[in-house]
Amino acid sequence: MSTSTTPVTIIGAGLGGLTLARVLHVHGIAATVYESDPSAAARTQGGQLDIHEEDGQRALADAGLTDEFLAIIHEGADAARVLGQDGKLLLDVPGDDSMARPEVLRGNLRRILLDSLPEGTVRWGSKVSGARSLGDGRHEVTFTDGTTVVTGLLVGADGAWSRVRPLLSDARPVYVGTTFVETYLHDVDRNHSATAAAVGKGAMYALAPGKGIVAHREAGNVLHTYVELNRSAEWIAGTDFTDPAAAGSRIAAEFEGWAPELTALITDGETAPVARMIHTLPDGHRWDRVPGVTLIGDAAHLMPPSGDGANLAMYDGAELGKAIAAHPEDTEAALTAYEQAMFPRSARFYEDAREILAICLGDDAPTSFIGFFTGGSEGERDA
Repeated sequence: MSTSTTPVTIIGAGLGGLTLARVLHVHGIAATVYESDPSAAARTQGGQLDIHEEDGQRALADAGLTDEFLAIIHEGADAARVLGQDGKLLLDVPGDDSMARPEVLRGNLRRILLDSLPEGTVRWGSKVSGARSLGDGRHEVTFTDGTTVVTGLLVGADGAWSRVRPLLSDARPVYVGTTFVETYLHDVDRNHSATAAAVGKGAMYALAPGKGIVAHREAGNVLHTYVELNRSAEWIAGTDFTDPAAAGSRIAAEFEGWAPELTALITDGETAPVARMIHTLPDGHRWDRVPGVTLIGDAAHLMPPSGDGANLAMYDGAELGKAIAAHPEDTEAALTAYEQAMFPRSARFYEDAREILAICLGDDAPTSFIGFFTGGSEGERDA
């Protein structure tokens, strides 16, 4: 077994962890990021994100990556429409290509962050098995290959099932009763023209009580779909996702009678359907200050998807990086300053996230969603 020592150790090479590493690098502070994926290309990085002016874009500015961000924006993708179960148009909002919430692919955003870091910053194939306190603010992280690292500052940027969180909190993610089933269609204007026309240039929402089909047109003529279902964990476990055809048929059966151009997003899927069970940490999750360790992103404040998660993670990373740079000789002062601002900031989003889920799939859907979309503020628009 080998042991190394690093001053700043970040667990997780998602958007939050990479933003933290980049902001530290801008300020001349070295950090090492440990990621369980064997390489940057090991898996797809999810779909399109709207990057908010007030947090995600500010984080990228702090990282010195605004120009790189502007180069990957998918123009026109902020358009949205709501369709009925019969495929009829209920609401059409054209995109305005404003810079308030431009859309980018998560993979492209991750790439510009990775490209901005010195070679060797990310240690791929480093899966954490556990972490323990050594006292005096020092921690030891153990990896599944038996190696360890000792660090004076440990940051958990490792998502919902964080291996770092137990050092700070006993909280565990809880299933909220909603699952998103992910599918893709490719070369859609040629191969799936009716469905492509139904989705339009941006996002499409077809919602009903307890279920819905939501699709986004992504760069490269791709439709990325999340089929949203309020179903028990047992129902999801009873769906055999190792058999793509059987899983697709069972999911499609929940939408019997819906317009074929909508159900084609399920039945014609060109990738195996993947179930994304939605979990959350307790509303307003926080912890007492523990020397030498903290959390960012979903590791700190996991909540239902509402368009804010990636933005909050990047903002957490940037704010923590700036706090560390502002207190170069006092780690505890840096972590205290970061957490005192992060806790109330993230707490504001928990209620909104739950409300958005209820509006999308509640008893009054899609009427409730249309009312929210048309009557809400600009900040509420990207439910």
